[in-house]
Amino acid sequence: METKVCIIGAGPGGACAALQLAQLGIECIVVDKAVFPRDKVCGDGLSGKVLTILERIDKGIGERLQQAVFKMDSWGVTFVAPNRIGMDIPYRSDYQHDKSDPRGFVCKRIDFDNFLVDELKRRPEIRLFEGVSIDKYELQADGYHLSDKDGKFKVKADLILVANGAHSAFTKEVAGIKMEPDHYIAGLRAYYKGVADMHPDAFIELHFLKSMLPGYFWIFPLPNGEANVGVGMLSTTVRNKKVNLKKLMLDTLATDPIMKERFKNATLEGSIDGYGLPLGSKKRKLHGERYMLIGDAGFLIDPFTGEGIGNALYSGQIAAKQAAAAITAQDYSDSFLNSYDQEIYRILGPEMEVSTKLQKLIKYPWLFNLLMKMGSRNKQLKELMTCMFHEVDLRKRLGNPLFYVKLLFNR
Repeated sequence: METKVCIIGAGPGGACAALQLAQLGIECIVVDKAVFPRDKVCGDGLSGKVLTILERIDKGIGERLQQAVFKMDSWGVTFVAPNRIGMDIPYRSDYQHDKSDPRGFVCKRIDFDNFLVDELKRRPEIRLFEGVSIDKYELQADGYHLSDKDGKFKVKADLILVANGAHSAFTKEVAGIKMEPDHYIAGLRAYYKGVADMHPDAFIELHFLKSMLPGYFWIFPLPNGEANVGVGMLSTTVRNKKVNLKKLMLDTLATDPIMKERFKNATLEGSIDGYGLPLGSKKRKLHGERYMLIGDAGFLIDPFTGEGIGNALYSGQIAAKQAAAAITAQDYSDSFLNSYDQEIYRILGPEMEVSTKLQKLIKYPWLFNLLMKMGSRNKQLKELMTCMFHEVDLRKRLGNPLFYVKLLFNR
């Protein structure tokens, strides 16, 4: 088969790129080694970015997601400091008065990713091949020649968009981006049923427990009385302190006075699964001759919250637009595709920079404790933190040590 664009991976980033190309009237081939629906180990949180991007591509996709029964509307996040002072930060300050337009959701990846694959199947411009693994990438003068290991499935593409996740062989072998423990989180995820004291408006919870710093423990509510429960910690910390994440998580649920109470009648559904998160806490080259890296394959996960789906969708849309420009110019060179990196770091860069600083601040529990203590009493500070979900310039203030000095002296 021959195509202008071949997308490797039909997860959120790859699906988004294909849908954007279809909107631009460009045909593409999408290949994924899985057969959908398939599960993916993840925190299962969808930030406001997800709906924003899908609506920008096609209002209909956004509407269908809003109406989907597999997801739960989530109206904010609860941060809990090491001193156990918590603060609810809504995604929108006046959400209680108008719940007609939720922007945040929680849903299992098996459902969300399958929803996107169904959207791909709606579009005649997209040819989707499931259950096919692309194992050979050969760059020739006329494009990339791709095939499975037996050579039975073959595609020649002018351009490839690599969106096959955190363990992409292409990212490692062709793009030369390796896993670095300082920029990588080791995570565990489990599903529990019957966790007590969940927020009535389905706020997601991030607990920065003393025993887990500089990592955190999360509880994300899900439909049907379930919750996604997990722990994430920098790989360097796990290695240097020889942390057994599974033991740490189970010990916390059994012995921590608050968690012990909340999980008293909860039951574990299925297994506890591990996964790795390649963080965008370092600038990398995300393209080369005839290729661009999308989402986790480009190491674009938020270093503070661990959220990857929103950034994957953003990068998918940006890659699709850059692909359209390359097709128009008939230029798939490394230098022409440099605009992709520029656009990624223009849009997502400031946010990831701030998140990297915030991630480092977690090493100082007293600072975090101070912020929560003051935020729980100070309406102005709480409103500022609510705005930070939408305003990157405001979030920059959180990453500046002077901000805390001024807080201390009430200036």
